[in-house]
Amino acid sequence: MTRDPDSMPTPRDNPSAVPGYRLAVACEALYLINLMIAPGLAFLVLVVLWFRHQRSAPPLARCHLAQTLSASLWAGALLVAANGLIVAIGGYDAPGTWVVVVLYFTACHSTLIFFGAVGLSRAMAGETWRFPLVGRPCDER
Repeated sequence: MTRDPDSMPTPRDNPSAVPGYRLAVACEALYLINLMIAPGLAFLVLVVLWFRHQRSAPPLARCHLAQTLSASLWAGALLVAANGLIVAIGGYDAPGTWVVVVLYFTACHSTLIFFGAVGLSRAMAGETWRFPLVGRPCDER
């Protein structure tokens, strides 16, 4: 199939032409950085982006911004819950501590990283993404 060379590129041809592409990719990258490299610092940058762009961003960016902020808050809540469980079973010197740590990292943390990688790939494709269970519905205004 041949295309008219003067026609506009579609999102499939050039995902970076979709409005909000750069912000969407940045949000997903910050989410992954928060989970793996610089926890807290990347989250603060994500919160700043939320306050700056939550109303003015194009739909693609607004969707990824809402998803990553929501998932980051859930990730923090899961981390607090895991630490609470460790304290409840006897503290960090208890034998069951490593069971909780391994279960948390295997079940929760790695799942959040996996979904963040999927979200990043969807953002890089110029498509919206909703995190399973912890994601917020994307509006299309």
